[in-house]
Amino acid sequence: MSSKSHWEKVYREKASTDVSWFQEHDALSLSMIDQTGLPTSAAIIDVGAGASTLVDDLLARGFGNITVLDLSTAALQAARARLGNNATRVQWLAGDLLDTPLPRHAYDLWHDRAVFHFLTKEQDRHAYVEKVQHAVKPGGLVMVATFAEDGPSHCSGLPVSRYNAGSLHAQFGQAFELLAQQRETHHTPTGKEQKFVYCLCRMKIGKA
Repeated sequence: MSSKSHWEKVYREKASTDVSWFQEHDALSLSMIDQTGLPTSAAIIDVGAGASTLVDDLLARGFGNITVLDLSTAALQAARARLGNNATRVQWLAGDLLDTPLPRHAYDLWHDRAVFHFLTKEQDRHAYVEKVQHAVKPGGLVMVATFAEDGPSHCSGLPVSRYNAGSLHAQFGQAFELLAQQRETHHTPTGKEQKFVYCLCRMKIGKA
């Protein structure tokens, strides 16, 4: 089964509130974004967003330049339906992140709470970092959350790579300055605990 078929099946067979990664609010991401002091005019892209409610909360905070990207059209449809008329305020992109064309140096903040830990091949991780360097403005922010070292080894039936803050930052390299790191214990809809690590980096000017 292709990656797209896998995720379409997940979102067609489960309500977006029943998947293990569901959060009513992505409180830690929102807190870290608030602490950056980004203006509401900032361009934000949420990659692998699925039907995440982060976009809802960003709109509520006044951000008006938001792009949501996911492989699953079913997930994006669920998010758009939830937002109603507000969905027209968001740019929606359906496709594989590694293959989807993104504009050069377009985004002030890159957010990912779902994609990077699924990249178990080194060449895919390198391609991801190259995509970030292409799409994020020099001096822009990159927030990536993955399963922590003591987190699950699989998610939705797929293997994942696990990290601590140091090993996650090392995947991106010296072109990215680590600004903040934080662990999170996520509680799934069924009550299980999953350990995450969040890293916030700044892409150094002149390194893109």
